[in-house]
Amino acid sequence: MWLSLAFLSAFLLGCYEVCKKKSLDNNAVIPVLFLNTCFCSLLFLPCIVLSYGFPELMRNSLFYVPPSTGHEHIYIIGKAALVLTSWTCAYFATKHLPITIAGPIKASQPILTLIGALLIFGEQLNLYQWIGVILAIVSFIMLSFSGRKEGINFKHNIWILFIVLATITGAASGLYDKYLMSHGFDRMTVQVWYSYYQMAMMTVILFVLWYPKRKHTTPFVWKPSIFFISLFLVCADFVYFYALSYPDSMISIVSMVRRSSVVVSFIAGAFLFREKNIRSKSFDLILVLLGMFFLYLGTK
Repeated sequence: MWLSLAFLSAFLLGCYEVCKKKSLDNNAVIPVLFLNTCFCSLLFLPCIVLSYGFPELMRNSLFYVPPSTGHEHIYIIGKAALVLTSWTCAYFATKHLPITIAGPIKASQPILTLIGALLIFGEQLNLYQWIGVILAIVSFIMLSFSGRKEGINFKHNIWILFIVLATITGAASGLYDKYLMSHGFDRMTVQVWYSYYQMAMMTVILFVLWYPKRKHTTPFVWKPSIFFISLFLVCADFVYFYALSYPDSMISIVSMVRRSSVVVSFIAGAFLFREKNIRSKSFDLILVLLGMFFLYLGTK
């Protein structure tokens, strides 16, 4: 069951990436990210109100947010800081890079998650799962060659550095999620409250870094896709945390499967954004899909 949830989360995450790319096109990054955190928080507001106002009604539902301690909130603030760092780097990179480049690089995030899962949680992979991981590594190497055809130097391009930093912090966040779930943290408590802490952090960033200089940078333009960033993200994360709540779930596999979201963003890059060198990048995508297939076989 948790594997099926991981694939559903991957599809929703792909839709989120497409909306993010659409929203950031010729737009200011920080206000878009700020609104994203606001909408995510608002979407969770009914869960908080109903959980605290009608606990008996909500207690047996998937949307119940139980009372939490100050000790738990300290850990959740750490989660919010990790995610916001990853998001900030990813948003800037997504704005300046083709989605058919940024997407597959971010798809390599599970490799780092895998290393952490092996070292920290003692997870063991079988032959099929190792084949899937190796194919993902090869696809990342091939992608660097595809990027050169578009004048993107992986060693000297600052936005490549940003997407790599987003990938590293994203992997750390995934490992942190598994740690929290394995230590009895409620999945809704984590997802709901880290959204509110992110909104608080982004409010400070918005008024300190962006607002005073807004007239000298890229102007902000409202786009309906900004709301759908939050909607798809909330749904993707809800399914993701639900998958991790299963005792036998493996963060190394869930994280890898979630990155198959690159299929959705890749198709959008080809048909919606009309990006270049799709044929050569398609081979990289096939390797990613083969990797996902072997991971599925290994888990079965």
